[in-house]
Amino acid sequence: MTRILEKHRVAALFGVALLVLPMAASGLLGTKTAQAAAPQSFGSPLAEGSFASVVSADKPAVVTITTTLSAEDASADGTSPFGGGSPFDQQFRDFFGQRQMPQPRSAEKAQALGSGFVLTSDGYIVTNNHVIDKANTIKVTLDDGTELSAKLIGADPKSDLAVLKIDSDKPLATIGWGESDNLRAGDPTLAIGNPFGIGTTVTAGIVSARGRDLHSGPYDDFIQIDAPINHGNSGGPLVGADGKVVGINTAIYSPNGGSVGVGFAIPSNQAQAVVAKLMKDGSIEHGFIGVQIQPVTADIADAIGLAKPTGALVAKVDDGTPAGKAGIRSGDIITALGGKAVTSPRDLSRMVADLNPGAKESLTVWRDGGDKDLSITIGNNEDGSGQIIADAGGKSGKAAQHVPTIGVQLGDLTADMRQSLGLPKDENGAVVEGVNPDKPAADAGLQPGDVILSVNQKPVGSAGEAKTAVSEAGKAGRKAVLLLVQRQDQQTFVTVPFAQG
Repeated sequence: MTRILEKHRVAALFGVALLVLPMAASGLLGTKTAQAAAPQSFGSPLAEGSFASVVSADKPAVVTITTTLSAEDASADGTSPFGGGSPFDQQFRDFFGQRQMPQPRSAEKAQALGSGFVLTSDGYIVTNNHVIDKANTIKVTLDDGTELSAKLIGADPKSDLAVLKIDSDKPLATIGWGESDNLRAGDPTLAIGNPFGIGTTVTAGIVSARGRDLHSGPYDDFIQIDAPINHGNSGGPLVGADGKVVGINTAIYSPNGGSVGVGFAIPSNQAQAVVAKLMKDGSIEHGFIGVQIQPVTADIADAIGLAKPTGALVAKVDDGTPAGKAGIRSGDIITALGGKAVTSPRDLSRMVADLNPGAKESLTVWRDGGDKDLSITIGNNEDGSGQIIADAGGKSGKAAQHVPTIGVQLGDLTADMRQSLGLPKDENGAVVEGVNPDKPAADAGLQPGDVILSVNQKPVGSAGEAKTAVSEAGKAGRKAVLLLVQRQDQQTFVTVPFAQG
């Protein structure tokens, strides 16, 4: 969870939000809306000084979605209505805490509102997954007031997208997908939705940032928009000045429980691919390789001789996973997958999630000062629940060693130490027995009890080996050393600069 979530809270726009809670007593929990995206052309509407032509063209394709929920799913147990698999489940919990929701009047069911947009004239509708999650029945109300029963075609909690289908006796108004990749900070946008269930509403704003990561799932690449959107806009379309959908409104920045004019939308290019799979197959299997990854910082790149800080650093490889079978090692930096460059952990996470289980892909890692090409068979994310601690290998001893260049006192792992630290019996490495508070190791966050498993991507089995590896890095002119550190059941890479003077 990022600081923005911890301090200010990002809340999904579903109608059960805090400011709408008083409506729950009458069965009305909230509202949502959706729309499509296309290449941007920001000329004529702004030149006319009005978005009226865009609104008149798009509004007939925006629908209201009403669902019925069982009483237990809408009750006051503090449970997120998005479902445990949804990327917004934890955000909901952070937003509401343990607040209790009023019970619906009916002992058997409650109602919730959301929105969506008509994608095809024969009745396929796009919305957020959390709009329809746990629904017993789904009803769609068209812009002209026509009410129709809807069937759930497919949903994907990880991307928070869903596809519905309605049958109409006439062709329906639609909105086409746009090109979200063309969006720039400062471009104008419109948010169309049904805030608080008061009826379809249009608000205008601009794109204020791209590529926002809310740490909600593998697809985090949100468009940040400065526009007045509120609870109930969730699932609604974010359109450009040409009337094409560039995003689907999904969450808001909420320091006080209401909108302060900053929202987040799923980019249309991302949504379009997911929606196409849902329309075709009704479900999505996300790819999985089985690694724990972290960013490559400038210090890390310098420590291992990488020209620039790019790629995804593998902190841990889980046993029996596709990554383990492919020969990926802890300390590798994944720089390409399927011939496409990997610039960050988020890149890799999204690329893997987009792949089909069973697909065979090329993969490039930076290892031992050079590129190494591997082949990997993508697994299914549903199989990736096990976390196995990998062995470091090496020897053990008793004498403590001092490494004055970074400021730690090291010792070899003994049987008693392994037991007290909760480590496997065959775990080897150098245990941190002391940290000089005035040296770089303390600033890097090393603590007594940490176990150093490798130095500059080379496994170390004893304190002596760790000391030698650090000394060699200093003689080679490195500005820092890269340590693989195990603390309890977590492994992470830490860069420690050499002390100056």
